[in-house]
Amino acid sequence: MRLLYVDDDRINTLLFVEACRFAGGVETETAASGAEALELVKRWAPELLVIDLHLPDTTGFLLLPALRAALRAPTLPAFLCTADEPTLVAEPARQAGFDGCWTKPVDLQAILAELSRRNGAPPAPGPAE
Repeated sequence: MRLLYVDDDRINTLLFVEACRFAGGVETETAASGAEALELVKRWAPELLVIDLHLPDTTGFLLLPALRAALRAPTLPAFLCTADEPTLVAEPARQAGFDGCWTKPVDLQAILAELSRRNGAPPAPGPAE
C-alpha cells in the first residue's frame, strides 16, 4: 500500500513512518505542507492519505479535495490527523470527506490495525511487542 502522510511536525512524521514500517507492506512518502504534497503527487500516486488538520499553508479540510482532484481519485481513502479535541473535529472531518479522524499523539496500535486491515494482512505486532 502506498501512503502519503502530510504533517509539518517532524516528530509526528517520524513516529508515523515508524508505525508504517512495523505494519509492513506500506510504502510511505511524507510532505510538510500542502504545496509539497501537491507537488509530490504529480509523480507518485498514494492509495491512502493521512493529513494533519493544521498545516503551514492550508488546512487538511482544504488539502483533501485538492489532492483527490490532482490524483483524479475522488474517493481516495483519507484520515485526518490532529491534536484538536476529537469531539469537535470528527464530524467536520466526516463532512469534509475523511474516512476517519486520528488524534495526536497517535495511537500506534490503532494505526497499525487500520493499515493492516486496509492492506489485507493480519494485524502487525506493535513496536513494544
